[in-house]
Amino acid sequence: MKPFISAGPPSGLLLVLMCCPLLGLVQSASSNKASDKGHPHLGDADPERCMRHHFVETITHPIYKCNSKMVLLARCEGHCSHTTRSDPLISFSSVLKQPFKSTCSCCRPHTSKLKAVRLRCAGGTRITATYRYILACNCEECS
Repeated sequence: MKPFISAGPPSGLLLVLMCCPLLGLVQSASSNKASDKGHPHLGDADPERCMRHHFVETITHPIYKCNSKMVLLARCEGHCSHTTRSDPLISFSSVLKQPFKSTCSCCRPHTSKLKAVRLRCAGGTRITATYRYILACNCEECS
């Protein structure tokens, strides 16, 4: 069996290809599929797809003198389908307020849970701040 040698892949991959040359053919065929269409694959490998991103926020009360607390939050960010659509609406009225029905897809929270954090304020009082923590994001119809 003649080893498959390529100048492009890293040396760790070169060893695998010497043992199993079909692996290199399968890998190059799947990467060509995504590039044949002229745009990156919009599946799990796309880093800009609609997904949850974590960040840290400091919660402070706008009026009372309370200790601040840092909390982990999440937001939905990324793209969905690039295709939008506008269909004409048919009406039997002389006034057509909205002549088109448009559809598009937006990156939005799919599931979330209510969370609370208690801030300790001057005089020993405690104030509770609430927020929604996003568990999953999804592409949903925009409104």
